[in-house]
Formats: sequence, structure tokens, C-alpha cells
Amino acid sequence: MSELITSVTVQSLTELLQEAGYRVNPSEQNGIVQLLSASQGIGFAVRFGNPAGEQGGYVDFTYSCALRIQGELPEGLAQVWNASRRFARLSVQGEFLLMEMDVVVAGVSVTYLRSQLELWDRLLQEFIVYLREYSQQAAQLQAAAQSVGEEAAVL
Repeated sequence: MSELITSVTVQSLTELLQEAGYRVNPSEQNGIVQLLSASQGIGFAVRFGNPAGEQGGYVDFTYSCALRIQGELPEGLAQVWNASRRFARLSVQGEFLLMEMDVVVAGVSVTYLRSQLELWDRLLQEFIVYLREYSQQAAQLQAAAQSVGEEAAVL
């Protein structure tokens, strides 16, 4: 049986990501360290949450991907994702569309942390497909509504 982990550190999470094949760049802003990485060209950050009992340890962290919104977001985009998906949530924060997934580290194994990383990676890929398909559907609905409006104006 593998040893149970009750907290992670910046170093231990950096190593976990690197062992899985990710490049990792630590970044510090206002004294807060986060890890920057990417999966298939999609950038994401790992933000540390609540401090653990030991110095430099954390009992939770958040995977986070922020995409800048260009133009208008289709109505209901975040709500439909949140209602139809588990594990990661979408929100609009100013000019960013944000997908986040929390990971709690309380008596878990390294295998669990790896599986959470694999889940995050899969959700990132689904996120991009979801955005593309949702935008295409919204554009089709808008075009259909316009043509119905134009037909009504002709009558």
C-alpha cells in the first residue's frame, strides 16, 4: 500500500507535473506562488489553497484556466457547462472565462493526485471542444432567428 499524503508543497506538485510530462514554471505575485503550465497549448495555473500544519505545505489546490473573452459570450455558456459537467466549474470573471477544479489533499495517495491531473487534462480538452461547439450552435441559432425575422418582415 502506498503512503498517504496529507499535504502538498510547491516542490512536490512541481515534481508530480514534471513526471507526467508537463513543463512547470513557478510564478510569484504579491508573495503568492503559483505554478504555470500548459496542456496541448492551453495554459493553466495551479494555485495553492489552505496552508497545512507543516511549513510550506497545503491541504488543497486549484487547477485554473483563464481565457480572455473576445466579443460577446453566448448566453448561458457557463451555466450549461456547470449543469452538464462534474468536477470543474466555469465562471465569468471580468473579461475572462475561468474554468477551475479544486483538489483536496487529505489522506490521499500519489496515484490519486495523478488521476486528478489526468482528469484536469481531459476536462481542458473537453472545455475547448465545448466552447467551439457552443459557439457554432449559438451562431446557427442566431442566423436562423435572423432569417425568420427577415421572412416575417417581407410578409
